[in-house]
Amino acid sequence: MSASDAGAGGGRVVHAPARHESAAAHVSGRAIYIDDMPEPPGLLHAALVLSPHPHARIRAIDLAAARALPGVVAVAAGDIPGINDIAPIRTGEPALAEGVVEYVGQPVAAVAAPTLDAARAAAALVRIDYEELPALLDLDAAYAAGARVGPDQQVGRGDMEAALAAAPLRASGEVRCGGQDHFYLEGQIALAVPGEDRDMQVFSSTQHPTEAQHGVAHVLGLPFAAVTVEVRRMGGAFGGKESQATIIAAVAALLAHHARRPVKLRLPREVDMEATGKRHPFRIRWTAGFDADGRIAGLDMEFAADCGNVADLSPAVVSRALCHADNCYFIPAARYRGVLVKTNTVSNTAFRGFGAPQGMLAIEAVVEGIARHLGRPVEEVRAANYYGDAPRNVTPYGQEVEDNIIAEAMAHLDAAADLPAWRRGIEAFNAASPVIRKGLATMPIKFGVSFNLTTLNQAGALVHVYTDGSVHLNHGGTEMGQGLFVKVAQVVADAFGIALDHVRVSATSTAKVPNTSPTAASSGSDLNGMAALVAAREIRGRMAKVAAAELGVDAAEIVFAHGQVGAGNRTLPFGEVAKRAWQQRVQLSAAGFYKTPKIHFDMATSQGRPFYYYTYGAAAAEVAVDTLTGAVRVLRAEIVQDCGRSLNPAIDLGQVEGAFVQGMGWLTCEELRWDAAGRLATRGPSTYKIPGSRDVPPDFRVHLMDRPNREETVLRSKAVGEPPLMLAISVWLAIRDAIAGLPGEGPVVLDAPASPERVLAAVATRRGR
Repeated sequence: MSASDAGAGGGRVVHAPARHESAAAHVSGRAIYIDDMPEPPGLLHAALVLSPHPHARIRAIDLAAARALPGVVAVAAGDIPGINDIAPIRTGEPALAEGVVEYVGQPVAAVAAPTLDAARAAAALVRIDYEELPALLDLDAAYAAGARVGPDQQVGRGDMEAALAAAPLRASGEVRCGGQDHFYLEGQIALAVPGEDRDMQVFSSTQHPTEAQHGVAHVLGLPFAAVTVEVRRMGGAFGGKESQATIIAAVAALLAHHARRPVKLRLPREVDMEATGKRHPFRIRWTAGFDADGRIAGLDMEFAADCGNVADLSPAVVSRALCHADNCYFIPAARYRGVLVKTNTVSNTAFRGFGAPQGMLAIEAVVEGIARHLGRPVEEVRAANYYGDAPRNVTPYGQEVEDNIIAEAMAHLDAAADLPAWRRGIEAFNAASPVIRKGLATMPIKFGVSFNLTTLNQAGALVHVYTDGSVHLNHGGTEMGQGLFVKVAQVVADAFGIALDHVRVSATSTAKVPNTSPTAASSGSDLNGMAALVAAREIRGRMAKVAAAELGVDAAEIVFAHGQVGAGNRTLPFGEVAKRAWQQRVQLSAAGFYKTPKIHFDMATSQGRPFYYYTYGAAAAEVAVDTLTGAVRVLRAEIVQDCGRSLNPAIDLGQVEGAFVQGMGWLTCEELRWDAAGRLATRGPSTYKIPGSRDVPPDFRVHLMDRPNREETVLRSKAVGEPPLMLAISVWLAIRDAIAGLPGEGPVVLDAPASPERVLAAVATRRGR
């Protein structure tokens, strides 16, 4: 075995379960989050002043009373030394509102004082004179008014209108899906520490350290090199700390700049939910032309996304929705249009799935609508439209589906769950139960992995080997509980043939790995794992030459395994080889870099290969619906998830389970409500219901497909962070299935989330009431 292939033998650290690198610290309470860090001398606590209006002009701001409060050190409102713009994609998105406010909860000013109570008291004393302006609070009204945060988008191919006209059958419909709050355990927080020469160190709970670095630099008028952002861990993020965390980091840094003292800004849950963005609500309208077998010839879909008051990441979210609106289906003539609607609500942002859940829910509503129109099983209509061999293997955005294994995944699901027997059991139950009705539905997914913006598909890593054989690992990915750090550490340990506990992972820092991409798009392991592997292989190659010279063998024969380096029975301990390399002045440090190959995408034409590969999955869910109360209980879920050669099956299993339950929450119980004045009414766990332990299906089975990725990803693994969330659409479809089985001739009209009120309304419509 050559040095370049070392670690490929038995006893590998990868492709095996390993506990999360912070597991013991998590359960013991020793894990240090930003709010647990020892407070630096002179620390000030910050509080925000939020807009009470959805749309108003700022006439004047009076800070005198706040500044006069004993202990108050800094107050910020407009006095920004740099550029008041932290937009992640476009421009014109201020950290603190200037001239106008555009949603209830928008930060307008901030106060820093020695205690949090004093800061909040001072914030309450800030007086702002507003001139109220007309507000657009409803998606439909804003759509009709032409309010937009960006130009419309379109993905498609073929003559859609001609295909619709020629199709023997035709159907239309509309479906809506609501937003979702990220509800991470750790709220938004940042600690800014000023240094010499206006340098700023920021500890931020962010998925995108580089974006936070840029935002702070812009606001303070500093070069990027003067700002260091560090992230050891987050207590959850789910996309909510990709762009939104930059607001918190920038405001904390601004106050620290004014005070020349450290400042910590931590949002309480109510403020966090009011001031930061959510998953985009969508309204989807569709018209499909099809034949008696359910094969779709033409499809016209419009996706109206409620983006909130500014663009934020909405253009990318809508683009990804359009690129996932085909899901697993080949449609020869299609037009997918995205409309980026502006409302006077908080800017909606990244959320696990990043538009793909809305796109997939839409096409499944179409397929289900066609199946009900024809009186055929949904699975038959799906099978009639699956991607196949050329020419039925090209997506509307021009990418060939080269690794189509959806039929294999569905077959795996059928074998594991015995779907026909399961269906017969539900039919027997319903025949004897007029009030509690059960439903069963399946859900296939094809999820593209890579950022739609090609530039972001890159990563860096820094690896050091020390003379005792221990290894220091740093990379541009962030740990938010998903297990990225342990996966990348496994890759490095495997490359060196050493035990996992010999690799120490350090906090993500813009001072160690610059120009990082966000830890998002399910690409954390793909990008950072490969960058770390590149660095480890470079060091390993140098060490192999040292060992070869010591042992009198060719370097190509050197193997790194079981903590030893050598060939055959002639080996040296890994640490000993590291020590001898140092003695010979051989570099034991390397910076690795990786960029995803093959991908390209023209944003102007929405054509190209935006995804390096696809990951697949299939799920079946059984629900019970109380037709008197609208209550829903998920009784059983069976999941098959394609993970390639999983780097860590234990971590991946947790990701599948967590994503599915989070998707259930979006589709069943998590409902955001605003009052007539544009104020968020669901601002905490008392009014916003996330899934609890009793909502998890009591019969919950997950099967990971062990099938190597056909593309050269890190050790042939596949991404797993986002795809399983969309498998929860099976729950929403199962609720619709239960309602469709009721006596009656009415249609099934059920949007998401399927709250008790919506379920009862759907039951009444089905029964013709």
